[in-house]
Amino acid sequence: MNPPAALETPRLRLRVPLVDDAAAIFDAYTQDAQVARYTSWSPHRSLDETRTFLEQHCEAGWTAGTVFSWLITMSEGGYVAGMIDFRLTACRAEVGYVLAQRYWGHGFMTEAADAVVEWVIAQPEIHRVWATVDLENVASQRVLEKVGMVREGVLRRWLVFPNLSPVPRDVWSFARIKETGAHP
Repeated sequence: MNPPAALETPRLRLRVPLVDDAAAIFDAYTQDAQVARYTSWSPHRSLDETRTFLEQHCEAGWTAGTVFSWLITMSEGGYVAGMIDFRLTACRAEVGYVLAQRYWGHGFMTEAADAVVEWVIAQPEIHRVWATVDLENVASQRVLEKVGMVREGVLRRWLVFPNLSPVPRDVWSFARIKETGAHP
């Protein structure tokens, strides 16, 4: 798979994140406990944590061809708004995202997620784009529904959200599948 290095939407530019973006990312959201509330990571305590994430997750993922991350930036001004990625497993791609608090409630994540989901589901080898979301994270559930994903069911004790509990929490599973017309 060869995802584009950048995706454009009417208000956003999604591009490959660079280690040089660490300070802007740290300032925008990685140190924010409210942003990290429903994520699988704890707020970053230092700029070095954000740099390490960029090297070991973002850069390493693109190199290995398993995780493809884009930095979400504003088309006007280039300000960092968040990040979105997808992780490949066979014929499936799992989408995850995070958005800086100052950009909540303006449809930016729906715009970014729609661009990524549309690109991913159009790839011949991908038949399922999916995501999980904590049962209490209603805003993220709405984003997934708006980009054409269907709520499939609850996955019990699926994921640890370290900012909420050390015990794995239940999540909703959402998915959009490629309709082929033929069923075995």
